[in-house]
Amino acid sequence: MKTSAASVRFIFATIFLDALGIGILIPVFPDVIRRFGHDPSFVNHYYGYFISVYALMQLLASPVLGSLSDRHGRRPVLLVSLLCAGLDYILMAFAPTLGILFAGRIVAGLTGASMTVASSYMADISDDSNRSANFGMIGAAFGLGFIVGPGLGGVLGHMGHQAPFIAAAILNILNFAFGYFILPESLDEAHRRPMSWKRLNPFHSLFKLLFKPGMRLLIWIYFLLYLAGQVHPSIWTLYTQFKFNWSAFEVGLSLSFVGLSVAFTQGYLTRIVIPKWGEQKSLYIGMFFYIAGFAAFAFANQGWMMYVIMAATTLSGITGPASQSIISAGVPPQEQGELQGTLMSMASLTAIIGPLMYTDAFARFTSADAPVQFSGVAYFIAALISVLALILFMFYKGRSKPVAL
Repeated sequence: MKTSAASVRFIFATIFLDALGIGILIPVFPDVIRRFGHDPSFVNHYYGYFISVYALMQLLASPVLGSLSDRHGRRPVLLVSLLCAGLDYILMAFAPTLGILFAGRIVAGLTGASMTVASSYMADISDDSNRSANFGMIGAAFGLGFIVGPGLGGVLGHMGHQAPFIAAAILNILNFAFGYFILPESLDEAHRRPMSWKRLNPFHSLFKLLFKPGMRLLIWIYFLLYLAGQVHPSIWTLYTQFKFNWSAFEVGLSLSFVGLSVAFTQGYLTRIVIPKWGEQKSLYIGMFFYIAGFAAFAFANQGWMMYVIMAATTLSGITGPASQSIISAGVPPQEQGELQGTLMSMASLTAIIGPLMYTDAFARFTSADAPVQFSGVAYFIAALISVLALILFMFYKGRSKPVAL
């Protein structure tokens, strides 16, 4: 099954609704944590814990879900995940203790299969002529979700801490219904493969990719870029509230602008830029804007500057589709589920490390007894990590032929 406009629209809408549900919660999570403790250090660290535990569960679950989708198809795995996510948001909406809220985040991480299975779906229906553009559509769907989601979350947060969670639950259940009645299967029987216990180990395929000749360098670059990118979900709300005294609504509005930039880049510019410049040149340019953007965020001293920086560094959004397309082209079709699950595991690993690293650095450099006050330290670290990724990419020799995992 190769690309059809209908199939791309189906998966685009599924990812959009899922991202919308996630985006609703971002502006209000610090306020939710403040229900259980008001000390700034407590809020900063638990905010990092909540992001990291979600990622840890995705690290464990993603290769399982990817392999299950290789065996049973993408559609059933995606539907079960969406339904469980909807029920879990209801649990978190009425959590009476921090422990139950934390447990809800664990379940949410375990069922967070959308990116893994959606990426496998896109790989199923793509070829060399449209692979980058189709992966860009996934990013655009997330971007659009984050245009509406954070702004809506900021508004709903004024209605009480339960409202954003209930809205996210409704959206995920609607997403499930949409997929159940409309989404077709993308992986035919001829390309399915038996389950293997070793593929269910989240570190098995991960370490194979990390040390596989021809893929090794790209995987490390992918890892570093995702690690740098974790600075936004880890710090944005805390940073802008601390430095510019933004409200939840203002944070939501700014994140909506982030989503608009991502959607424009990955949904539109990717289709023009990558075919014209090629994947490798596009990745170079994207990383340059990545570095410039993080450095500028670190030293911005007025709230309006954040919007200018976002607009000026829009091309940083092509790094994801370009890198993922190069990697995906190096793996046979019947192993795309394992590959995308492994890439999601790697992204999840960065989402475990990143929030802990960035929130700790932020807490240390904004505390009253810090030897140097530097609230932009997390963004400065992200810029340095991106520089390292750029240096590694200078040693990349070109695409290898597809190789089995």
